[in-house]
Amino acid sequence: MSAMKWFEYGNNLIGPREVSFSVSSIIVGVGILTMPRLIAESTESSDGWISIAIAGAAAVLFGWILAKFCVLLQDRGFYAVAAELVSAPAAAAITVCISLYFMLYCAYEVRAIANISKQYIFDRTPVEYIALAFLLVVAYAVSGSREGIIRLNMLFLPLVIVIALAVLIFSIGIFDYNDLKPFFITDWHGITKGALQTMSSMLGFEAILFYSTMMEKPKKAPQAVVVGLLIPVLFYLVIYMICVGVFTHQALMEITYPVIELAKEAQIPGEFFERFESLFFTIWIMTIFNTACMAFDVTVYALGSILKRVGKMTWILILCPTIYLACMLPRNLNEFEAFGMYMTYFGAVAAVLVPCLLYALAKLRGVKP
Repeated sequence: MSAMKWFEYGNNLIGPREVSFSVSSIIVGVGILTMPRLIAESTESSDGWISIAIAGAAAVLFGWILAKFCVLLQDRGFYAVAAELVSAPAAAAITVCISLYFMLYCAYEVRAIANISKQYIFDRTPVEYIALAFLLVVAYAVSGSREGIIRLNMLFLPLVIVIALAVLIFSIGIFDYNDLKPFFITDWHGITKGALQTMSSMLGFEAILFYSTMMEKPKKAPQAVVVGLLIPVLFYLVIYMICVGVFTHQALMEITYPVIELAKEAQIPGEFFERFESLFFTIWIMTIFNTACMAFDVTVYALGSILKRVGKMTWILILCPTIYLACMLPRNLNEFEAFGMYMTYFGAVAAVLVPCLLYALAKLRGVKP
């Protein structure tokens, strides 16, 4: 008994802490690297923080609702409960749509890491090769333990947050408060557009619909998801304000990856470490890796819940070339960003709005855990 208690992670169950870390990890991926520029294009001065706050509040609200739905799911799973509510064919269609969304999510992350790696590290390597290499590593991770992927977040996320905080602290010396002025000059149209742009960097928490079946205490899912969402929301607010104060609003609109450029501009006391952005980007690959792994894994998880006779490795072999082809569809940065926005709208409907409606139907019918 003592040996089993000492080996705390030697089971296939996860606790609220793992859920919170996983929610934060899947959100804090590629989106944060471009988020300040996208918000600056929609808002004036530093008013983008309002858009982030609105999008963050919406994400927390919907995340809490989905987590409450997860309490009803218990260990039965999303597809099984949805089949009871709206019939098996309709539940299968919804689950397939959610799996398609997460497949596109994974493709987006793979293509993003390939684009950024080519721009900052492998300038002579074709994007196609970088994306393929990264996807194969992700597929290898997904072929292993599902619990292992979730617990990698416990290892990587604290390190990522420490490095990001270091970038922010070292940027204070070149931060100009006057660049944040004037305040409250953006109309509601701009604020709303900025909030929609921010939502693309807030999605991913829908993975709880499938990972909740692994929770030791599903009733703690709402609290865990809210905590996991608040971390990136606060993170985004601080990073955006620092970017505006360092680059100015006008310059921010012209920088493709403001957060990486912020790491390049960071002034380390004593100048004992040069090219800090290389360290920052290397560490950031960890969280992008986690995000892509969980998106791929949820795709397999969702499809496997419908066709239980199809093995996990079979799904991985089918999905790998599909994800690769999807991530290679955008031919330039504009098409890639459009791909991301369409994916966001599709995910907001398929993986957020529809499950919320299912939860409302479950409450009306008096479904119990």
